[in-house]
Amino acid sequence: MKSFIYPEMMTHIALCTNKDPKNVLIISNNAELLTKEIQKHENISSDIVDCNLNNLQNLNDNNYDVVICEMDANITLLKQIDRLLKDDGQLVLNSIDLNEVKKNKALMQLLGYFFKVIMPYNLGNSQRALLSSKEYHPTADIILQRADMLDSLNYYNCDIHIAAFAMPNYIRKEYLGFIKN
Repeated sequence: MKSFIYPEMMTHIALCTNKDPKNVLIISNNAELLTKEIQKHENISSDIVDCNLNNLQNLNDNNYDVVICEMDANITLLKQIDRLLKDDGQLVLNSIDLNEVKKNKALMQLLGYFFKVIMPYNLGNSQRALLSSKEYHPTADIILQRADMLDSLNYYNCDIHIAAFAMPNYIRKEYLGFIKN
């Protein structure tokens, strides 16, 4: 995959869906490319913590509009993220393999305790991420002007945004009741 696709898709999907994002938390051991993408949006600040659950405990409650997480999710992590997110917040989890059905259903079931919308999306090849949102739907609530007014993008645009959520029927059927859209 081209090196620019992953960071663009991990950041702009959520930032162009959230009504007024101001604060983003990146949970990553290598956040440089993600941070560069966030900086393409005006008036959005980002904090970075390493992939260590202990690093989240000292962060303020209800402080983040979006969390981009490159850490394996479990209930303890999701509780911390829920505490950190605002009431309309979103979580982007990287790289899920839709062939790992049992594992993904378990994860989506956990996410369902915290989020209204849970949708996998394509990162530009067979790799997928997972967007979970407390309020906004990624295809119904896309901010078209924000999505198409960003400069210096190589991959992401409003058409890619919507197309990223398309999935074949066999996947839809497999995840019926787990994907919340």
